[in-house]
Amino acid sequence: MELPFFYAPALGQSASLEMEEDTARHITQVLRMQVGERVGVTDGKGNFSECTITTAAKRKCILMPGSVVQHPPPVKTITLAIALLKNKSRMEWFFEKATELGVQRFVPLITHRTERQVFRTDRMEGILISAMLQSQQYRLPELSEPVPFSNFIQEPLPRYALIAHCEPDEQKIPLTHYQQEQEVTVLIGPEGDFTPAEITQAIQAGYRPVSLGSTRLRTETAGIAAAACLCI
Repeated sequence: MELPFFYAPALGQSASLEMEEDTARHITQVLRMQVGERVGVTDGKGNFSECTITTAAKRKCILMPGSVVQHPPPVKTITLAIALLKNKSRMEWFFEKATELGVQRFVPLITHRTERQVFRTDRMEGILISAMLQSQQYRLPELSEPVPFSNFIQEPLPRYALIAHCEPDEQKIPLTHYQQEQEVTVLIGPEGDFTPAEITQAIQAGYRPVSLGSTRLRTETAGIAAAACLCI
């Protein structure tokens, strides 16, 4: 039987592990688990342990970790740098699904055509945690604070740095060309796409133009298409 799976960044730091109140309530009141039962716990950094419940109260749950197993990092390192969306729920949906697919790093971009610049990092981190647990992964994706587009493209380039845009460009090749590569960063533009100046700026910085297909995609759909192409 598969164990319930939870997140605790303090795993391995002491002989016992007290879960946060929301998680404790889920274990003891929603799942109605009792002392002596076991749950799985990850710290989001690759470590996992089967833990035994030693205290089960309404708002308090203490675990005794068993041996800690270190899971290796994924073979692929995929970063999606995606423009902030005006629609908050669509942005949250994107982060959830892209995490389930296996993206390891997210960078919210502020571009020329970005309409929404408010970003609740704490809420998004909660969504990433839930998606990590749902998909039975042991590593929590890295989530950056929003960064201006022109700043991000000046960062050191990975092995393959790509920009997906909608402008006609004879140099664009399908993203599927990079499916087997192990270190890839993809820039995904806002509603209305990157401006021609941003596209030029990225290419001059070393980014290669790619195509996500023959149809014009919403920002979050483009992000999911890129994640599915590169992670699976």
